[in-house]
Amino acid sequence: MIDEMNELLNQEYIDEADDDENEDSLENSSENSEEEIDSEKTISENEESDEETDEESEGLPFAKAEVVRLMKQNLDSDKMIRERVKVEMNRFLGEVLERVCDQLNEYPYTTIEYEMLKESIYPYQNISRINQEKERILMHLAAIKADCDALSMDVRSTLKLKDVNEEDEDFRDFSGV
Repeated sequence: MIDEMNELLNQEYIDEADDDENEDSLENSSENSEEEIDSEKTISENEESDEETDEESEGLPFAKAEVVRLMKQNLDSDKMIRERVKVEMNRFLGEVLERVCDQLNEYPYTTIEYEMLKESIYPYQNISRINQEKERILMHLAAIKADCDALSMDVRSTLKLKDVNEEDEDFRDFSGV
């Protein structure tokens, strides 16, 4: 057992000595490469700061790269996305987030529950069903309007109290006589 511990300690000592020798040789070679690394860091920092200022100057709510990645994930592979589309999609998503948060703020509670979120995002998740319901209601209203027009014509043609020209009757309705 003691022999094993001595071997481990010796191995650690040898490893440390090897590391020291490697560091000395690396220091000489790394002095030249440090200058290169510093210049590369400066270039990459400048590029990153340019990207950040672009995003900040545009006032984008989300990281542009993440929005683009999600768009590419859901678009056909042969589609190319123009820069303006990337920016406007980012802004649109930010606006949707703001609207949902405004609706969540209407609740009097201090903690936002999942049910509140579900209710707030319902219009966005069910837009196709809402549009179908809108079309159904518009068609029903058009049918009601057609029924009203048909009833109106029936009343005018069958329920005359005296022989009066319909045009004169319409004129009296508007003149107040």
